[in-house]
Amino acid sequence: MKAEMHRRGSFPFVLVLIALLGCARGGPCVSIVGTDGKPRAAVTVEVASTTAQREVGLMFRKHLDDNAGMIFVFPDSAPRNFWMHNTEIPLDMIFADASGRVTGIVANAQPYSDKLLGVDGNSQYVLEVNGGFCAKNGIKPGDHFQFQNFYPHAAE
Repeated sequence: MKAEMHRRGSFPFVLVLIALLGCARGGPCVSIVGTDGKPRAAVTVEVASTTAQREVGLMFRKHLDDNAGMIFVFPDSAPRNFWMHNTEIPLDMIFADASGRVTGIVANAQPYSDKLLGVDGNSQYVLEVNGGFCAKNGIKPGDHFQFQNFYPHAAE
């Protein structure tokens, strides 16, 4: 029984380790660190840093790999709203302020919805990942983004 509990307890750590190794390959990556300083998850990301890239986002995608996502980088911190128009897969949206602190989460946004979705407060970054990702990894407001292998700045 004790060995079984130990294996279950280490499984999330193994998933984070695998994701971190993926980040080590050199592609853009966002690690999410809890308020306790422990890593919660690492996501290999596509960077949407232009207006055109942010407008298209993850629309028309039929699949998003586990531990993959898209980081929307805006030129300033302001209230942000997203919709799921032409987005085929459910997503979690993680909003973060200019310092990378998670300010709120929209969980399991439903595909094809034109309802505007956002959180209270200003955001400069929004990370979109598969629906259920935040619950699975224990991500919550107050956690922090760490950017790896890229400098998060808006190109326009």
